[in-house]
Amino acid sequence: MSDSPHARDGISASSMTEPRSSSAPRSSSLSRRSEKRADFDIADQMPGAAGMLGAAANVIMQLGHPGVGYGVVESKVDSGNVMLHPWKRLRTTISYLVVALFGTDTDRNVYRKAVNRSHVPVRSGPDSPVAYNAFDPELQLWVAACLYVGFRDGRTLFLGPMDDETADGLYKYCHRLGTSLQVPREAWPEDRAAFEEYWQAGLAKVRYDEPVRAHLMKVVELRMVPKPLQWGNAPLNTFFTIGLLPPEIRTAMGLEWTPKQQATFDRWVRRIRFVTRLTPRWARNLPIHLQLAEVRFRIRRGWKLT
Repeated sequence: MSDSPHARDGISASSMTEPRSSSAPRSSSLSRRSEKRADFDIADQMPGAAGMLGAAANVIMQLGHPGVGYGVVESKVDSGNVMLHPWKRLRTTISYLVVALFGTDTDRNVYRKAVNRSHVPVRSGPDSPVAYNAFDPELQLWVAACLYVGFRDGRTLFLGPMDDETADGLYKYCHRLGTSLQVPREAWPEDRAAFEEYWQAGLAKVRYDEPVRAHLMKVVELRMVPKPLQWGNAPLNTFFTIGLLPPEIRTAMGLEWTPKQQATFDRWVRRIRFVTRLTPRWARNLPIHLQLAEVRFRIRRGWKLT
């Protein structure tokens, strides 16, 4: 299977990857690869607002692991419940991603402690269908893997193809999505090929019991926001969420997706990519810098982060 989970559906992130030239001497090729790795800048890879289109799809992917799914559905931490506090949940999730990818070691350490405090009560009880613990590195690795896949595919769909060096650089950099919490650095698969083996094995184990699926459909249909905000936005969110899901996840969720819908999705992706590539890098990254500044302001003030 391709490096992209969307390879069987219309536009494929990996099918847009630029081929590696074989005409240059091997020594100069190695030199260019080393230079590109040294120059890798995560800010170049951010697709801006377009990246938010995959938010709900990524939540579905994460909760496909039964331990993660039931950990969220059964959680007693109401302050982090998206159905009760959607705007706070959005802020804290974006804050974690921004800190993990753009923050300093100090930023990540402070945010890790805040997340750890929130995770303490998140563990299975005697009546839970599966055993789980929010501090389990295996569960956190799966969540980080889903975040990476969503980031990788969104970057390719909305900014265009990556060459192998850039794709390798992005993959290696994204270990922070897991190591910013309890995932040991050595647990992150060594390279993209090793990750693909891990990912395919994980997809084969994905399942959505009815309590988890029901919760996710509420998120997809935006039932946690006021009704005036659902009008128009809910169908749009549902369309892009299903379109951005890997086929295996769609099947496991029992979601229909027709060739006609795929063709419409592909047309929208091309339009969004056109606009995104015209948007200056500073504009695409401005919300990230503002969110990181907000996190650091909260830290200085001693306010809660999660």
